[in-house]
Amino acid sequence: MSAPRNAALMGRVPLLPTTVVGSYPVPEWMERLKTDYYRNRMSHAQLTDLHEMAIKAALRDQELAGIDIVSDGELRRDNDVDYFLARMPGVEIPQTAKEFYFDYYEARVPAPLPDRFGPSPLGLADDFAFTCEQTTGPVKFSFTGPFSLSRRIHDSVYADRRELVLAIARVLNAEAHALAGRGAQLLQIDEPFLAGYPDAVGTAVEAVNIVTDGVDVTWGLHVCYGNRYARPLWEGHYDFLFPAVLDADVDQLVLEFARKGYADLPVIEKFGWDRTIGLGVVDVKSSEVETPELIASRIRSALELVPAERLVVNPDCGLRNVTGAVARAKLEAMVAGTAAVRAELAPRIAAAPEETSADTPPESVARGA
Repeated sequence: MSAPRNAALMGRVPLLPTTVVGSYPVPEWMERLKTDYYRNRMSHAQLTDLHEMAIKAALRDQELAGIDIVSDGELRRDNDVDYFLARMPGVEIPQTAKEFYFDYYEARVPAPLPDRFGPSPLGLADDFAFTCEQTTGPVKFSFTGPFSLSRRIHDSVYADRRELVLAIARVLNAEAHALAGRGAQLLQIDEPFLAGYPDAVGTAVEAVNIVTDGVDVTWGLHVCYGNRYARPLWEGHYDFLFPAVLDADVDQLVLEFARKGYADLPVIEKFGWDRTIGLGVVDVKSSEVETPELIASRIRSALELVPAERLVVNPDCGLRNVTGAVARAKLEAMVAGTAAVRAELAPRIAAAPEETSADTPPESVARGA
């Protein structure tokens, strides 16, 4: 698969499009209010108002920074798991109160997950629709993948845990169909736990392919080394993904590089990944703001191995664990550094009209169509 199934999205953005991985900072006052909700001090209607106000602010921050493909900041979600498991048909959460909003629920499956459910079993399609109403630009919508979700479920039902992973994937596939039906063009599956279980990559890829089956959007797969409380949960190299990930029915691999360095890029090239790379150029585990020059140098290094048409520029992971001021400064630096590299590439693109077909206007090539 050398090109996205849904090329309409990439036709709306420039070469080297900038985006975010997903999450955005949660201010301390919002953390207190969200925790109040779990202590029964605030109504669900008030919590919804809080979420919608925060999403609007996060979108505005991204737009002001110049981000090409924005996200809702995942601000309805307490962490990377609970929002999905609380809505997952067949998953039980006996205790819904929390001491702190970011804590994980204790979830369990008392019986095999059902194989029949509604058209939007998790309600994510409504979340996406709200986000689209607040912005005119392209939107990325992400959700945690079936393998990572399975790691937070107490399972005494399935003899083989792989069956639980695949059952979750079928629910997520139904939700993905609903998202595409509401106009989603770029969906991203996040697998933050996968690096801790490298022997399970085959199962994770099998499940990813169930999630994406029949859903005609551009698909991203984000794999990092964990980002809870701005700390990595694991260390290692991305060679553990290969060769299994080559069979993943996705269009982009969105990876963490800024914190770890770019030694893994040759590994990815060696195994023959011929699709898009989401290039992590901002270290989200540090509050130090990168300069545009540093961002530009990281992009140039990647261009030695990956053509510009197959690069998307993003932070390593979500920005939840830095302050709003730091997040804004990092995104502005990322946009400025990317713009500098685009300017360097412009003469090369203009000098190669023979690479475009007679039916394709040159400006669409410059946009990465």
